Amino acid sequence: MKAFSKSFTQQEPLPEASILRATEIMRNGRLHRYNVMPGEVSETSILEQEFARYQGVQYCLACASCGYAMTTALRAFGIEAGEPILTNAWTLSPVPGAIDAAGGRPVLVETTEQLVLNLEDLENKLQGTSSRLLLLSHMRGHVVDMDALVEILHRHGAALIEDCAHTMGAAWNSKKIGTFGVAACFSTQTYKHINSGEGGLLTTNDPELMARAVMLSGSYMLYGQHLAGPSEQTYSSIRLTTPNCSGRMDNLRAAILRPQLADLDKQVARWLERYRAIEIELTGVKGLSVIARPHKEHFVGSSFQFVIPGITDSQAEAFLTQCKEHGVDVKWFGAKEPHGYTSHYSSWHYVDSAPLISTDQILHDLFDVRIPLTFSPEDCRHIGRLIGLCCGSSMSL
Repeated sequence: MKAFSKSFTQQEPLPEASILRATEIMRNGRLHRYNVMPGEVSETSILEQEFARYQGVQYCLACASCGYAMTTALRAFGIEAGEPILTNAWTLSPVPGAIDAAGGRPVLVETTEQLVLNLEDLENKLQGTSSRLLLLSHMRGHVVDMDALVEILHRHGAALIEDCAHTMGAAWNSKKIGTFGVAACFSTQTYKHINSGEGGLLTTNDPELMARAVMLSGSYMLYGQHLAGPSEQTYSSIRLTTPNCSGRMDNLRAAILRPQLADLDKQVARWLERYRAIEIELTGVKGLSVIARPHKEHFVGSSFQFVIPGITDSQAEAFLTQCKEHGVDVKWFGAKEPHGYTSHYSSWHYVDSAPLISTDQILHDLFDVRIPLTFSPEDCRHIGRLIGLCCGSSMSL
């Protein structure tokens, strides 16, 4: 079968409207979000208003990254030094990193075969730690039963902050992901759903949390320019006691993002078409399992995960080598050493965690493929056929 030849890291060009507006911003030189002329509203403030409307929430803060947004949300929530904060065992390193940066202690929760948070283990750890907060990562766009999750947290008096880096545009039972907890954090890094190279967005309906987040982001006393923020009166009790930890988004990145946000739902539909193309090709492949997606989940298929149950280390290495030779860039979560963006919780040495037996087995058998929109549906069918071919060859070794 012919090898695949396209890059798995090449994104689509930015929309022409993004390029034109970014050029205007560069020509006027007012890149800093607070550098505005009299009567002018900054591009960053407009983006915040537009994203708040898109999510159906009251407040939004544009940040330098999603990791910064998570750390800021945790600090604005008021976590204390050493406080146990629950989070997924299967996630990317910026999530426990944000907890550590905010002064908390990450406590990892097991993952299910559906690649979502294990709610039974969550309940056990809520009881065992008396944690008052879950930082939930919707890792690779997989959404846990949010109705059941919210009920468990409510019963234990615990709050929820959502990491939506992989779920901008997603929903559970028609309710947008990022609206189930006290706050949510989104990414605009190149490999996410809208692209400014780096960037993040923090949303909430809590005026005091947002006021603290705005001050933490480095607003100085210019918080009145945050039109997607709370009233200026909300800042009165915290404006002199909240440290400035500068992490603002600039007007150039906001200008790049606004046209992409307007097209986000169309892009989500395009990702789903490509995801389903790979899914069709891999369904029924001997020795390989695809992840069943719940009917209540409206997901963004910007990556594809599959499992090869019982694969050995040597078979996994052979599978990865064969995929690479066929031009398919597959990542493996079971590798003993972290590679690129892919890591195992055991490589986060700042997190004190006993082995998680269930998660270890799931991650050992788990593989991952990025789906950029530069791929056509036919490209994705080709990728699926090649993965199936390589799976058959490697498992026969």
